[in-house]
Order: sequence, then C-alpha cells, then structure tokens
Amino acid sequence: MLIESTPAIVQVPIAQVFDFLKDVSNLYHLLPHDKISGWEATDSQCSFKIQGGIIIPLVLNETNEFTSIQMNSGVKSPFPFTLTVKLEDLGGSTKGSLVFDAKVSKTIQFIAERPLRNLFNTMAEKLAIHYAQ
Repeated sequence: MLIESTPAIVQVPIAQVFDFLKDVSNLYHLLPHDKISGWEATDSQCSFKIQGGIIIPLVLNETNEFTSIQMNSGVKSPFPFTLTVKLEDLGGSTKGSLVFDAKVSKTIQFIAERPLRNLFNTMAEKLAIHYAQ
C-alpha cells in the first residue's frame, strides 16, 4: 500500500522545517489530537493509536539533509512500513509531503487505507498551519 499526502507549502526555509521534523517528538504538533490516543515519544521514536485501533510506532531511520526524513515501523506495528517526509526547497519556503509505504494484505489495505490517507493529509496541512501561526 502506497499513500502520498497532498503536498503542503510551508512559508519558512527548508532548514527550519527539516530541523523541526527530524525530532520525532515534534510530530505530535501535526497529529489530529481528536483522532489519536496513547501518544509517547522521544527525539528518535514515537507511538500513537489512531481511531480504529491501529497503533503507529515510528522509529527514525535515516535523514538526508534538507530533502527527506525516513521513519520505519516500530516493534508493536501490526505490519512493516516506512514513512518518508519529502521536502523541496522553494527559495525561502518549503514544499513537504509524506509518503507511507506498507506491506499489507488486501484486507488490511481495505480497512486501513482511508484512515491513514486522512491522517497523512492532515499532518501535511498541520505542518503548514504550524508555521503560519
């Protein structure tokens, strides 16, 4: 299952966005708080449950300075996945999107795709809002 969020334009330089997102605990600011529970985090990993009971544990895996941040599924994940934040420099502002790639059965895809797509679109939107305040 491959899900790519709608891109968001953030009105700050790419270095600022990159530094914010490479601290995994900052993902909390991008989540829809009314649709998640059980948030736990350090600077390199986090875990939360989305409505429907899916646990999303994320572990920072790899950063490519100013272009991408990759996180992998953690130990309690119901299936293996990667979540990559892609960043693009727009000369003083930044374009960002999230790409979720999971190895799941058709049944899990049917159940999980819509809530996960909504989650990642919301996270991209909230990134832009975070810097608009």
